[in-house]
Amino acid sequence: MINWDEIEEKALLEVQKTSFIHEKTALLNTRKVLKAFRNHQVADYYLKPSTGYAYSDTGRDELDGIYAELFGTEAALVRSQFVSGTHALAVALLGVLKPGDELIGATGEPYDTMQTIIGSPIKTPGSLVNQGISYHEIPMIANHPNIDAIVAAITDKTRMVHVQRSCGYSSVRKTLTVDEIGEIFSAVKRVKPDIICFVDNCYGEFIEDKEPTQVGADLMAGSLIKNLGGGIAPTGGYIVGRKDLVELASYRLTAPGLGGEMGATLGDTAREFYEGLFFAPHVVLQAIKTSIFAASVFQNLGFEVSPLPEERRSDIIQTITLKTKENLCRFCEAIQASSPVDAHVTPVPSHLPGYQDEVIMAAGTFVQGASIELSADAPVREPFTVYLQGGLTFEHGHIAIMEAARKIMDK
Repeated sequence: MINWDEIEEKALLEVQKTSFIHEKTALLNTRKVLKAFRNHQVADYYLKPSTGYAYSDTGRDELDGIYAELFGTEAALVRSQFVSGTHALAVALLGVLKPGDELIGATGEPYDTMQTIIGSPIKTPGSLVNQGISYHEIPMIANHPNIDAIVAAITDKTRMVHVQRSCGYSSVRKTLTVDEIGEIFSAVKRVKPDIICFVDNCYGEFIEDKEPTQVGADLMAGSLIKNLGGGIAPTGGYIVGRKDLVELASYRLTAPGLGGEMGATLGDTAREFYEGLFFAPHVVLQAIKTSIFAASVFQNLGFEVSPLPEERRSDIIQTITLKTKENLCRFCEAIQASSPVDAHVTPVPSHLPGYQDEVIMAAGTFVQGASIELSADAPVREPFTVYLQGGLTFEHGHIAIMEAARKIMDK
């Protein structure tokens, strides 16, 4: 007989004990955001929409400047025209790399959606490989990048090293810390100083007190319906980095010669982008607390979890290996049923564009696909690991996790 009160109490105590360091980080990052807003003299008119070509969209241009300041980069491109994080990553890669270049994947097999951008293992139309860019993937060893192998793989043709910060749909690797990413880039730049170091930063923003661009990343991209949107941004993505590289990416997003000088900010998007960024450090903290709580609950129920409840985190993702397809489906059903939107809907496994296996998703979110809101998804394949992320409020995460645990254990 499971003592649910005891399971819940243990998890709450773990959150209280473990989240202290993350609360300090949230405070630090909130100070950074406030400082950037003040430095750029954010005014009410920055929050207004623009139309047409939007040549003089001050709010758009100043938001680019704020992102560049926060990430310690020369330039930034923050746009609603990015339809997803995957789109921002594709624009960065396809804008910078050219036929004959080589891309090294330094963190093993990437996300399913990144595999379609790269064109490996399946040579998808429009992919990097399809356009004459070669790809060399270096597997990780015991959850750590194989730096010796990465360095040994560099040739005259190697133009870029790609690092995926988050674990993705992998049950055999952990998310990298910013310092671990810095170690990779230090090593490759010693061998080839002009190599471009690129980071997929999805799920990782504001988790630590610094970002990969502050430890050697030349270019980085991510989504605004994840951490940086604070649960308020309705769409969008960002690219930050060296000015010349961001400019190349901007030409891919719009057109050569136009770049970031155009692109209207329609409706209420400007206000949502600014307000979402302001809320982001706090909302990320809520997501981390939810993940710690989930890790504790399911670990005490006998499931394998990563990170462990007490481990320092580098993204908002919590993996729980649920062992069976039935448990996986029940977990997602419970998360969906505990959601504020579409709680009456039952998620079922299905094929989605960019994924090789059937995927099941629980996402009763205000913004479709927003993984800073409480959501869960998983490829339906062994060992049936679910990827839980988000939570606009810890209170909601607490309720939903307990519902999911009961649905699995009380079957």
